[in-house]
Amino acid sequence: MKYIASFLLALISITSISVHADSQFKLLVLAIPNKYHYEYIPVARESLEKLSKLHAFEFTWTNQPQVFEGDLSQYTAVMFLNTPGDELNENQRKKFEEYMRNGGNAVVVHRAIITTAGSWPWYEQLVGRSFKIHPMLQTAVVNTVDKKFPASFGIPERWIWSDEWYEFTNPHNVKINPILNVDESSYDPTKIWPGQVATGMGKNHPVSWYHQHERGRVFVSALGHNVEMYKDPQYLNHLLGGIYWAATGKGAQP
Repeated sequence: MKYIASFLLALISITSISVHADSQFKLLVLAIPNKYHYEYIPVARESLEKLSKLHAFEFTWTNQPQVFEGDLSQYTAVMFLNTPGDELNENQRKKFEEYMRNGGNAVVVHRAIITTAGSWPWYEQLVGRSFKIHPMLQTAVVNTVDKKFPASFGIPERWIWSDEWYEFTNPHNVKINPILNVDESSYDPTKIWPGQVATGMGKNHPVSWYHQHERGRVFVSALGHNVEMYKDPQYLNHLLGGIYWAATGKGAQP
């Protein structure tokens, strides 16, 4: 009952702000429950609150896209947590585009990568890759390809992880900087449901990356399907490193 109560509270809450006297930056987190991603919400929210207290930053948690109609300039970065840009209406999209053009920053996590093809090309370019398909969730080996980026500092060079290994296309020819790649020889890229086909992406299969879009920084992680992941210290270190870089531009070594 305690879990159910906390989950319902997370669903109906419009915003929750953790305020710190010496806050370094302010993060907006948009987390709207959907068919496949909802149980993670109270867990991720609690983990982010702990991280914000430990690392002295402030965050606003919301499941209401109407927040994009307000003053986005107060946020150093906006985090789409398992919530794609499709959830924003036309006016909210324009507000977010303006935010990025004015130097705002973005963090895109897992399901937030998946949008309806062609529905918002600007957002697809912000993400840097377009979702194609994914095989069944499997355990695989993740290779760290950029050891000098903060989102890899808490991750071993070769990391055992279980997730949905998204396949991507690059219709907008966006240049990204890979942080983590999945080793396709360590799982079956073709293991998928009847009637669907997945082929893998070969040697270069990024699952986390960063790049610049408009005048802002963008960090992307395709990892984060299951609720238990939002309790995992290594995964949380991965997210924190990306948030820290997106918000401050610091930590990445040349």
